[in-house]
Amino acid sequence: MLTQRTKDIVKATAPVLAEHGYPIIQRFYKRLFDAHPELRNTFNLAHQEQGQQQQALARAVYAYAENIDDPGSLSAVLQNIANKHASLDVRPEQYPIVGEHLLGAIKDVLGDAATDEIISAWAQAYGNLADVLMGMESQLREQRAAQVGGWNGWRAFVVKEKHPESSVITSFVLEPADGKPVVNFEPGQYISVAVRVPVLDLQQIRQYSLSDMANGKTYRITVKRESADGQRPAGYVSSLLHDEIEVGSEVLVAAPYGNFYIDVDAKTPIVLISGGVGLTPMISMLKRAIQDPARQVVFVHGARNSAVHAMRDRLKQTAATHSNFRAIIFYDSPLSNDVQGSDYDHPGFVDLDLISREVLLPDADYYICGPIPFMRMQHDKLKSMDIHESHIHYEVFGPDLFEE
Repeated sequence: MLTQRTKDIVKATAPVLAEHGYPIIQRFYKRLFDAHPELRNTFNLAHQEQGQQQQALARAVYAYAENIDDPGSLSAVLQNIANKHASLDVRPEQYPIVGEHLLGAIKDVLGDAATDEIISAWAQAYGNLADVLMGMESQLREQRAAQVGGWNGWRAFVVKEKHPESSVITSFVLEPADGKPVVNFEPGQYISVAVRVPVLDLQQIRQYSLSDMANGKTYRITVKRESADGQRPAGYVSSLLHDEIEVGSEVLVAAPYGNFYIDVDAKTPIVLISGGVGLTPMISMLKRAIQDPARQVVFVHGARNSAVHAMRDRLKQTAATHSNFRAIIFYDSPLSNDVQGSDYDHPGFVDLDLISREVLLPDADYYICGPIPFMRMQHDKLKSMDIHESHIHYEVFGPDLFEE
């Protein structure tokens, strides 16, 4: 239990740490990887290179300090972190290592301003947070391992099928190498996939939404090739999956986790709103939700055009065979042969105002997934339409930059 004195010191010094947050976190990762290079196999190197992980961790530290009097207000955030850590196979013995180098980085950057009393207070605060997360993660792992087909850590899977879904998106069906069952999952959850990336000479881990219903035998993920642009390099893992991983290839997989999923027992409507490859968890949600013919499901999706619109034929078929399902498609850059009314419904970006009559449904829950700017826009639009925050759910992969 933290003393009031400790809480007061943490709150008082939080603005200083926020001001120097980025250099502190940069120094933290330098110290961490110099002392424990093996941890480079766990961290997303692409996010490191782009600075996203540093920003996210700095923001998380500051958010914890600001809410140290009421840690319950961070419950949803901590649940999200715990699920990600369980999926990444983060272990309790890694927490003291991280704490040592985080506190060392604070001291390195702030110098004499980081007094022994301040470092001691932050050490206690970090220890308290670590205990909470370790407890949550342990419970998640135990629950998952106890289920039929469940396991802890990494398990070898073989690529059973590989299907191009568009010019930039491919689906992979994975089955366990041992031939035994796999644990079921909630529609919307994800798995972690670990592969060796030769160009880095490192293992890298990525989390991918499961894009099919649970069947107890296989998992399907749907992966977008992350191409290089002016701000970031090509995706290390997505490029490898598209170019080198074939049917018969082996990958390591962690059991499904995640707290972004639908209530399969509810009868109220759901509205799924996605952009680009953000449709992947929505497909799993959709396939499960339409099993109840009394439940209304609306799927709003935005893509550039038909060339990059994954699973469009499957959506058309679903709409044609299920009267409780409606798909509304936006193309912001339609091709010359894309036909409005057939390939897509509306030109431009997703505009909830334009389709308000279709999406503003009594007691509906709204699920959003896609690029972060897209999710911010849809979240804010729903709020402006008087949708309560408790009915808005969203998924962020990688560093959580949604909250600023």
